[in-house]
Amino acid sequence: DCRLVAEENGEVIGWTALSATSSRPVYRGVVEVSLYVGEKARGKGVGKALMQELIARSEAAGYWTLMSAVFAENAASRALHKACGFREVGYREKIAVGADGKWHDTVLIERRSPVIQ
Repeated sequence: DCRLVAEENGEVIGWTALSATSSRPVYRGVVEVSLYVGEKARGKGVGKALMQELIARSEAAGYWTLMSAVFAENAASRALHKACGFREVGYREKIAVGADGKWHDTVLIERRSPVIQ
């Protein structure tokens, strides 16, 4: 559940999915968000549409917290998450290494469902 694809003229232009963060039962309602929008589709509302639908489906599935780790320099993704009700809760230095060998800091972001108490 909670895996979505955006298409335009038969071409995938974006996708989003949820992944479990822990196998422990107490965290069964906490999942990690992955979201990608292709370069040609950026700035057109594709990411926001995917995220809003993902949030609705995640709540219907009983998930109470969505979390994500976003590269600190990714201002667009940080703004999208904020616009969809996420808040920044932490910062991790040099935690990810890109394909080019460059280290990246990440910002930890989460959204607590107001529907699932």
